[in-house]
Amino acid sequence: MELHQTPLLSAVAEQGNFTRAAESCNVSQPSLSQQILNLESELGHKLFHRLGRRAVLTEAGNALRETNPTDFV
Repeated sequence: MELHQTPLLSAVAEQGNFTRAAESCNVSQPSLSQQILNLESELGHKLFHRLGRRAVLTEAGNALRETNPTDFV
C-alpha cells in the first residue's frame, strides 16, 4: 500500500464515483482506477462494489478504512 493511494480510496468512498473522485483529486480517472485496482490486487480483496457509475465500499474496503482512519480524513 502506497501513501498516495489512501486519499484516492477515501475520495472514491466519499464521492461514490470514480470520475468525481478523480476530479476532486486532480488526477485522471484511468490513473485513479488503476491505483485502486493495484491496491485491490496487492491486498487480494475487492475494495469497491462497482454498480454502474456508482462505487460502494465492500466489507474489505470498510475494514481497511477503519483500520487506519487518520489516512482517510
